[in-house]
Amino acid sequence: MPARNRMLQRGLSWPLTSTDIRSVLGEGADEGEGEGEGEGAREGDASVGIRFWWLTQESGELLAVEWLPEQRGNYGGGTHPKLWETFMIWVSPLPSARRAAARQALRAEALPALAAWIAAARNAPEGWRAARHSRSWQVGDDGSVTCLDDRCR
Repeated sequence: MPARNRMLQRGLSWPLTSTDIRSVLGEGADEGEGEGEGEGAREGDASVGIRFWWLTQESGELLAVEWLPEQRGNYGGGTHPKLWETFMIWVSPLPSARRAAARQALRAEALPALAAWIAAARNAPEGWRAARHSRSWQVGDDGSVTCLDDRCR
């Protein structure tokens, strides 16, 4: 995403690009900005959307993925029906000085784990697919990658 279009605060950078993510998932991932709701492109049996946060996350999460199940009984509240049965990938910015180390760690450890999680979720039983699930990754100052499962967003 060109710098002129990204609306990111000076001194912050995203550790991954949409190209990094597409390289492990295939070309079916749809890029968007911020917290906007957009339709992911169809890939297999569930779509994948990529979104870039504009602000850093207090939790330190740099990469997150969430499964959004179908929710028919919500009477108009909650997730828009276009986003049912989709995966949403979120990339959070971090200080630019930490970008290179975080990028290397996320590409080596988190992106293969992200692809494996999505593949497993696509083949998960109906009971798993009926509930909302998420996984996120943080990178410590020492370059270690921590995976957090089913965190509330």
